[in-house]
Amino acid sequence: MANGESKVCILTSVHTTTDVRIFHKQAKSLAKAGYDVVLIGQHNKNETVDNVRIIALPKPKTRLHRMFGTILLIWLGLKEKAKIYHFHDPELILAGFILKLLRKKVIYDMHELVYVDLLDKHWIRSKLLKKLIPRAYLIIERLCIRIFDHLICAEDPQVAYLERVYGNIRNYTVIHNFPILSLINSVQTPETRDKGKPILIYAGGLVGVRGAREMVKAMEYIGDRADLWLFGKWASEELRNECEIMPGWKYVKYMNLVPVDKLYEHMKKADVGVAMLYPLKAVDRNLLTKTFEYMGCSLPVVMSDFPYWRDFYRECAVFAKHTNPSEIADKILYLLDNPEEARELGRRGRKMVEYEFNWEKESQKLLNIYDKL
Repeated sequence: MANGESKVCILTSVHTTTDVRIFHKQAKSLAKAGYDVVLIGQHNKNETVDNVRIIALPKPKTRLHRMFGTILLIWLGLKEKAKIYHFHDPELILAGFILKLLRKKVIYDMHELVYVDLLDKHWIRSKLLKKLIPRAYLIIERLCIRIFDHLICAEDPQVAYLERVYGNIRNYTVIHNFPILSLINSVQTPETRDKGKPILIYAGGLVGVRGAREMVKAMEYIGDRADLWLFGKWASEELRNECEIMPGWKYVKYMNLVPVDKLYEHMKKADVGVAMLYPLKAVDRNLLTKTFEYMGCSLPVVMSDFPYWRDFYRECAVFAKHTNPSEIADKILYLLDNPEEARELGRRGRKMVEYEFNWEKESQKLLNIYDKL
């Protein structure tokens, strides 16, 4: 357990300060445990929220602004003279290296397999750059990662990747991005609701490789049997426009981004959670945060038919080929036509979250890391 003099500085240049993993899970858990927590990231003003002191960075308008924003972030972080620095973005890996040169204790929180993720980036169009950029990042990562005091991985497959690339990595912990069960429980379940027809829900990035087109296309087959609620940020206006002219869009309600507690309110009104991602190298063996949020809200899930997911989620989900909107629609309609089976899948998923897959259990790993450092 921390004492009042243990200052922690959390750094993020890409995420907002209200990011669920960074603020609601990690920063608030550390503050509750007695640490003096400072969070520096994109925000509209300096303020203290739930005992976490937030130092605001302006949202960058260009890549040049983003570069200078990173320099400002490092400078503000050093002014805090914290004992532990915890950064969340791969673009800050050199900042972590500088902090180590200044004899600070540094934690790198790897949300994704960055090297693997770069291999799938559609914006890298040149074949030469598709080879050079990931390899350049790998060299930088190789130089820096061993000198950090601790490495946090968000998914189990990251460990296999690290051991394959770097050999035996000792100072790491897998801290999954499981939902905050107490927050889900605090949201009132509507006793009755005049929904008119069943509600399908998707929460996450609205991206082509996350099934945005296929979900909207599936609504053409489902028709007025249900409404699809979409929560999240569009990857591009082009994708949004493409989806909005599809015939299935008239059965879609776009809800934008909402705070996590409001999101859970909507989930508890829904009937089925949807997760139709593509089998990218960084995805198809991961455990998706959104699925555990659906499960925590007692929703059955319709998700991509990957072997790993089928094996893990078989008690609480049904599976469809991610590129086949007709099959996606069939699986959704099956759950709507068999409500008792759907409720049983939801009950099983809820039990899994209650017993194991929740932030309350994962947070103990985080506190153990900080206590040791």
